[in-house]
Amino acid sequence: MTFSNWEAKRLLSLAIPVFLAQVTLVLMSVVDTIMAGQVSPTDLAALSIATGIWNPLLLALQGILLALTGVIAQFAGANDKKGISHYFQQALYLTALLCIAGFGIAQFADIIILKLDTSPAIATLASDYIRFVKWGVFGFLIFTVYRNMTEGMGMTKPAFYISLLGLAVNIPVNYIFINGLFGLPAYGGAGCGIATALVLTVMAIAQVIYCQMSKKIGAKGLMTPFEKPNLTTIGIITKLGIPISLATFFEVTLFACIPLFIAHLGAVAVSGHQIAASVTTLLFMMPLSLSIAISIRIGNLYGQNHLKQLKVAVSTSYILAALIALFVAVTTFLGRDLISQLYSDSPEVLALASSIMILACIYQLPDALQVAANGILRGLKYTAPISYITFVSYWLVGFALGYVLARTDLIVPAMGPHGFWLGIIVGLTLAAVLLMYTVHRRFKYEPSLQA
Repeated sequence: MTFSNWEAKRLLSLAIPVFLAQVTLVLMSVVDTIMAGQVSPTDLAALSIATGIWNPLLLALQGILLALTGVIAQFAGANDKKGISHYFQQALYLTALLCIAGFGIAQFADIIILKLDTSPAIATLASDYIRFVKWGVFGFLIFTVYRNMTEGMGMTKPAFYISLLGLAVNIPVNYIFINGLFGLPAYGGAGCGIATALVLTVMAIAQVIYCQMSKKIGAKGLMTPFEKPNLTTIGIITKLGIPISLATFFEVTLFACIPLFIAHLGAVAVSGHQIAASVTTLLFMMPLSLSIAISIRIGNLYGQNHLKQLKVAVSTSYILAALIALFVAVTTFLGRDLISQLYSDSPEVLALASSIMILACIYQLPDALQVAANGILRGLKYTAPISYITFVSYWLVGFALGYVLARTDLIVPAMGPHGFWLGIIVGLTLAAVLLMYTVHRRFKYEPSLQA
C-alpha cells in the first residue's frame, strides 16, 4: 500500500472539522445520558430504550440524504455548478418527503414499547420521550441536507460551528425540562426529548441562515431559479441513498436493539450497556469522520478524473483508518473506569460498563476499516453492495451470534450483554473484509477506474 503524506494531510483537513461536528452532536446524546442517569436508573433505562427505537429511524432517514455528499463532491471536482444546484434543489424535495415519513412512522413507537418486557415506569418515560422528540425530525433533516451540500463542496467547518451552538442550547434546555423550572412540569428523562427537538430546530435555522449568507457556499445562487420536482433526479438520489441508509440502519440497530433484548434483565443490565454504547459511539466519530472526508476526497478526484491520485488516496485512507483505530482502542482501554464514573455512581452498573468497553477495544480495527471502505464506495457513487454486505455481516452473522451467546445456552451459558458485544466483533470483522474486497473489485474491473 502507498501512503501519501500530502493525501493524509488533505484527508485530515477535511476530517477534523467533521469530527468536531460529529463529536459535538454525539455529546448532546452523552449529555442526555448523563443527566438522565443522575435522575435515576429508571430514567436512564427509559432513555436507552427510547433512543434504541428513535435513533435507528432518524439515522436511516439521514442515510438516504448522505448520498448527496458524494454526488456534490463529484460535481464540485468537475466544477459543475449547475449540477450542484440541480441536485441540491431536488434533495430539498426529497427531504420534505422524508420528514413526513419520519413523523408518521414515529406514531407507531408505542406499539413496540408496549411489547417489551419492561416495567410500566420505564415504558411510560420511553413513550413520552418519543412523543416529544419526534417534533425534531423536520429540523434534523433540513440541517442534514444543507450540511451534506456544503461538505460535498469541501467546506466542512460550518457544521462544526452550528453543532457547538446546538450543544450550548442543549445543556440548559435539558436541565429546564428534566427538572421542571420556570413553572414547567418536571419530565425527568423524557424531558430530554423536548430539549432535543428544540435543539435540532435551532440548528436547522442556523444552518440555513449561514448557507444563505455565505458567499463561498452561495446558497441563494443555488436556489435561483428554483426548479420543479424532477422525479428522475429524486429517484437517483434515493437509489444511491437507500443502500447507505440501510447500512446505517443495520449498524445502528445492531447496538440500539440490544437494550430491547436485555430489558428483562433489569435496569442495571440496560444501563451498563447504555453507558458503554454511549462512550463507544463518541469514539466511533473518529473513523466515521474520516469516512465522510474520504467520500468527499474520492468524489472530488473521481470528478476531476485524477485516477492515479485516486488510488493513492484509497491506500492512504486505509492506513489512516488503522492508525485511528489503534488510538481509539488504547483510549477506550485506559479510560474505561474513569469515563464510566461520569455516567453513574452504581457499582454494579460501572462494573458492567467497564467490562463491555474492553470488548469494544477489540473491534476498533475492523470497524475503522469497514467505514473507510464505505466512504470510498460512496465517493465512487457505487453504493449498492453496501446494504447487503452490512445486512449479512451485522444481522445474519453478528446479531444472530450475539443472541445465541447472550440469551441461550447453546454454545456457552447465557452471557447477557457481553454475548451481544462478542457478536458485534464478529459481524464488523466480516463487514470489513467484504467491503474492502468490494473496493478492490471495483478498481480491478471498472473501466472508468483504470489508470
